[in-house]
Amino acid sequence: MSAKTPHPQHPPSQWVRRFAPLIPKAGGGKTWVLDLACGGGRHTRHLLELGHKVLAVDRDVGGLADLEPGPDLEILEIDLEDGGPWPLGERRFHGVVVTNYLHRPLFPALLAAIDEGGVLIYETFARGNERHHRPRNPDFLLNSGELLELVGAAFHIVAFEQGVVERPRPAVVQRICAVKQPAGGEDGAGPHPLAPGS
Repeated sequence: MSAKTPHPQHPPSQWVRRFAPLIPKAGGGKTWVLDLACGGGRHTRHLLELGHKVLAVDRDVGGLADLEPGPDLEILEIDLEDGGPWPLGERRFHGVVVTNYLHRPLFPALLAAIDEGGVLIYETFARGNERHHRPRNPDFLLNSGELLELVGAAFHIVAFEQGVVERPRPAVVQRICAVKQPAGGEDGAGPHPLAPGS
C-alpha cells in the first residue's frame, strides 16, 4: 500500500470482518482474494491488512487512488455488466468478497473462480429494501433465500442471514459465507472452522 493521502472510508462490513479470517492462506503464505465491485476499497484494505493478495475490480476505481498496485495488489477497471465474457478468464481465488452489488449473470463464472476450500463472502440488498431506500429495482434485490439457491450444493454453508439491519442505515439484506467443497460433493469433507466470535 502507498503512503499517499488516505482515502476516507466507511469501515468494513461486519459480515466481512467476521468471516474474512476463514479465507485460507496456502502454507501460511499469501493467497489471492477477489474484491468484486470493490467501490472505494474498504474491503480491499481490510484484506490487505489480513495478509492477503487482493485483486480489486470495479468499473470506477477512483476510490483506490491512494493505493499503489504491486505484488500484493492488482486493480482492474472493468465494466462487469457490458455483456462480455467473464473478464478474469481462468483465474482462481482462495476468497471472493462482494458487498452491495448484484448482477445475476455473473454468478456461474464467479462461483467457478473460487478454488476448492475457498470462501465466498457475499452481502447485498434483498426484497423489502425498496421500503427504505435505493436500490428499489428488483433486478438489484435478492429474492428470499436466493443466495442459498445460487450457491447450491457445491458449497458448504457456514452462515446465512436475511432480514432487516439498522446500521449503517435501515436496510433489508441477505448475506452468506460459504466454502467451496471438493469435487464430488460433501463426501469426505469435514466440518469447517467457524469464524472467531461465532
